[in-house]
Amino acid sequence: MTLEELEKRVRALEDAEEIKTMHREYLFFIQNLEIDKALDCFAENIVTDVANYGVIKGKKEVSKFFHDVIRNNVFTSKDGHFTGQPVVSVEGDKAKGHWMFYRFLEKSTSKGWIQGRYDCEYIKENGKWKFSFLKMKRPWPAFFQ
Repeated sequence: MTLEELEKRVRALEDAEEIKTMHREYLFFIQNLEIDKALDCFAENIVTDVANYGVIKGKKEVSKFFHDVIRNNVFTSKDGHFTGQPVVSVEGDKAKGHWMFYRFLEKSTSKGWIQGRYDCEYIKENGKWKFSFLKMKRPWPAFFQ
């Protein structure tokens, strides 16, 4: 292996770790109702597909959705969630990943844990990793529905 190949492999590993950290911070911001900080994790051309709300494109529309819907959902539900089992692959300044997430539904008629999945694409903008596509599906797999 050449030094150049080794440097490329190390950069990809470091980028994957930066993406994992950014994704966890994003969830921390959401849970703390720091919506503007969470939105800083999104690229300008972000596309989201969250639960059953459908596809939303562009940072302006996504920002409105997160302030109007996501913030209210987190505030009123007081249900927390966490992610695990990240799988991230990096190709230059773009990456893809999927994560499992678990959410405890306390206020639901069916109390308990629900499993879901994040499927994401990331882009490096000005040296920082950001979401370019974020899909959150719950419950997942579909046979849990």
